[in-house]
Amino acid sequence: MFSTHTVKLAAVVALSLPLALTACSGSMTPASPATSSAPSMSAPMTTPSMSTTMAQPFGAGCAAVPTSGKGSFDGMSQDPVATAASNNPLLSTLVAAVQKAGLVDTLNNAKGITVFAPTNDAFAKIDKATLDKVLADKATLTAILTEHVVGQPLTPDKLVGTFDSLNPKQGITVTGSGEDFTVNKTAKVVCGNVQTANATVYIIDTVLLPAS
Repeated sequence: MFSTHTVKLAAVVALSLPLALTACSGSMTPASPATSSAPSMSAPMTTPSMSTTMAQPFGAGCAAVPTSGKGSFDGMSQDPVATAASNNPLLSTLVAAVQKAGLVDTLNNAKGITVFAPTNDAFAKIDKATLDKVLADKATLTAILTEHVVGQPLTPDKLVGTFDSLNPKQGITVTGSGEDFTVNKTAKVVCGNVQTANATVYIIDTVLLPAS
């Protein structure tokens, strides 16, 4: 009887061994696809390069922005928006206006805002007598400057539309597509999607004046 039991046991072992080996080899095989699938899993992680491309400033006016230093795109990205603008020679008149209106701290301490920043040439379109009068009137100046600020971040793909500005009496309407945008039917974006530490900046060629 012991001998018969032994024979049966040997037969079971003999049958089980190939199955075990097959199971082992089967379990080993998926391991390879699992590791090979890792690149496909990580492939979507490369999409930031696409967003990085989208995040680059655009527009013909960007060529006038310094290529190095605090006023460059890299330099501006390190500072809050009022400080960043003060380092950019294209925006010196705007900075002077912001200082006169007492809005430096307001802009620097805001979070996730969008600023439509008129260039020096934009302010130069306003006759000197009118500009001097506006700069001397803090209430009027504040109303004009706050009309240039939207209290939310606007990426280029979300730029078209009508938005509330920080001036409760005036909104901002942006039309266009691609890299061609117009603000309030009067101002063209000459250098868009400029990043600062707390704001996205669109440099424009015309001051946004209150509707008459």
